[in-house]
Amino acid sequence: MRVLLVEDDTSLGDTISEWLKMDGYAVDWVTRGDLADTALLTHTYDCVLLDRGLPKLSGDAVLKKMRDRKSTTPVLFITARDAVSDRIAGLDAGADDYLIKPFDLDELSARIRAALRRHHQNPDAMLSYGGIKINPKTKQVWQNETPITTTAKEFAVLYALMLAQGRPQSRAQLEETLYGWGEEIGSNAVEVYIHHLRRKLGADRIVTVRPSGYVIAP
Repeated sequence: MRVLLVEDDTSLGDTISEWLKMDGYAVDWVTRGDLADTALLTHTYDCVLLDRGLPKLSGDAVLKKMRDRKSTTPVLFITARDAVSDRIAGLDAGADDYLIKPFDLDELSARIRAALRRHHQNPDAMLSYGGIKINPKTKQVWQNETPITTTAKEFAVLYALMLAQGRPQSRAQLEETLYGWGEEIGSNAVEVYIHHLRRKLGADRIVTVRPSGYVIAP
């Protein structure tokens, strides 16, 4: 899962970025609204964490541009503006959630998971498909009720395939979920993680659909 973090406070931005990476997300971090708008035009994100008071272009303006483009990507405002009227205005502008600084990082992760569940129209914490079940909160995996141990990157690949619900995911799409800007991408990293998952789940559980990519067998 790939997250765009838009926060001009470098200390807070660094803290949030490192936390989300430890939580298994690929993170792109920008400090200006205009850079956020460019990133959103050129990359696909699963969630956006957006400060309201930003240089060059406000968070509200970034959100408006997103919704004008019919983007349904979940957006969480992270802001110090704590008045009820500010929260109402932010939600009415199209934000999916509103988190007031300072906030607990565990709560931030929970809010992201909730926004993703709503976005994918999955009210339950668990995802199930093709005999595989995963818990995004605890990063647990089961196949036919048998626990399967995965690394953070393996889980990220499996989660992306589970969300696709039978739609092939290309190597490029999977790389987008695994790596943020500046992170080195191995030439065959996705293939390695797919290989590891097949060893753990069974060689026939993840199918290669040429030239489209990979899919979990139903």
